[in-house]
Amino acid sequence: MSIAHVGTSGWAYASWKPTFFPAELKAAGFLRHYAGRLGTVEVNYTFNHLPTATSIDGWTSATPPGFIFALKASRRITHTDLLRHPADTLPLFWEKVRPLGDRLGPVLFQAPPWLKRDDDLLAGFVAELPAGQRCAMEFRDASWYAAEVYEILALRGVALCHAEGERAPSPLDLAGETADFAYLRLRDTRGYDEPAVARWADRCRTLMERGRDVYAYFRHDDDGANGIAAERLIRAL
Repeated sequence: MSIAHVGTSGWAYASWKPTFFPAELKAAGFLRHYAGRLGTVEVNYTFNHLPTATSIDGWTSATPPGFIFALKASRRITHTDLLRHPADTLPLFWEKVRPLGDRLGPVLFQAPPWLKRDDDLLAGFVAELPAGQRCAMEFRDASWYAAEVYEILALRGVALCHAEGERAPSPLDLAGETADFAYLRLRDTRGYDEPAVARWADRCRTLMERGRDVYAYFRHDDDGANGIAAERLIRAL
């Protein structure tokens, strides 16, 4: 049976008080409160910093069994090395994140906007991704949206991320086409009112009816309204 995992990109936002967090809640309690309402989060911290054992312990102790952390891969992999040398860059990242155990969800590799389509580069990169680990690719240049690229992703079961509101989002109808799950980033700066959430509920439901698990993450907005939108999407599903 397909599952929808819905959350936001990050949780450590004091500006979310009092819309999402209680006004009196201290920062140390943000993740525990978040995990009491939403079952997954996309972690952007891992883009800039490799997590320490202390960080991992803190995340796991604040969340219940079954909670899922989707991680953005290190910028060294995607932005510094530009997907080159994965045999050198990937092992350290996996070493640092594997202690999450069954709380480790998909890993998002977000290509920089200046990286143009290179099929050989992509094929060499995805070949180094570990079997059994869900991974997603977010491209931010439209040159990547080609049948040959989709075939490379599908051979490894890598999801093509759809990032609504970004500069070059992938075609929405390709969500869930290259993997057994769909990875959605809902980043429209206009926000997500009830009609917008209802539209995404319909799209997610269609994906689930096709046997795809769905991971959907709303943008880290200024006041926490997207946390409420995530709860609304969960209820709709």
